[in-house]
Amino acid sequence: MVRHSEKTRKDRQTIRLLSFNIQAGTSTARYHHYVTHSWRQVLPHSQRVENLDAIAELVAPYDMVALQEVDSGSLRSGFINQSRYLANHAGMPFWCHQSNRKVGTVAYAGNGFLSKFEPDSVEEYRLPGIIPGRGTLLVRYGRGENRLDVAIVHLALGKRARGQQLKFLAERLQDCANLIVMGDLNTQVDNPPIVEFRDALNLIAPTRGLASFPSWQPQRAIDHILVSRHLGGGEADVLEISYSDHCPVTLEIKLPPEIRLLPATRQVISVEVSS
Repeated sequence: MVRHSEKTRKDRQTIRLLSFNIQAGTSTARYHHYVTHSWRQVLPHSQRVENLDAIAELVAPYDMVALQEVDSGSLRSGFINQSRYLANHAGMPFWCHQSNRKVGTVAYAGNGFLSKFEPDSVEEYRLPGIIPGRGTLLVRYGRGENRLDVAIVHLALGKRARGQQLKFLAERLQDCANLIVMGDLNTQVDNPPIVEFRDALNLIAPTRGLASFPSWQPQRAIDHILVSRHLGGGEADVLEISYSDHCPVTLEIKLPPEIRLLPATRQVISVEVSS
């Protein structure tokens, strides 16, 4: 006879999460490359496509992928929407993209999300800050108390703006009982504003202490996956690769049986935030 607790564990759905700041598909191997290779941030080059193909292969086994610094389609990317490119080459049936900061026709940065599951809706928010051009995607699976919410974020570099953005997000996400937050937080999860944000939303930080930046010698843990406490958190890892100036972080979690995710059909959602 199978005990109820054992049956419940078997009924829980395992999903694999990955968050990655891809730096528009440009690799960086030293700090001085930000200067000597700065032309790669404004002009197309062959390595970018090679990196995107490698990233697509990397993310293909995962169920949900959050992307930051994804080009929406500008000169530097050869006018390719990189979220669409990665979804197509990774075989992800659902993708959505948020265009945030546009610099003429040269660069057009945003957030992206790839998924093997069908969301019920996607919302977008423009984040506050002295320098505009940052946003958040909120992907919702299901409805009511068994809804799963996934927020993709890329917070500001400045402490003050980052604090404002966290307070804004805490207000917008307060009704999310089953929440996953993935992205480049640009700070460690033990930083007081992040702790306050986590406490307000009852989030744990399984990726705490996993250094993800810079990719050539990871020293700072600034890329994270936060999850609601009752969702637990399985094995977390950082993948040391050279396709960006960040390393991706990963997490495996088991969803409660009452949260059901349905396989996705091919869809596209594209939203924009004014710069």
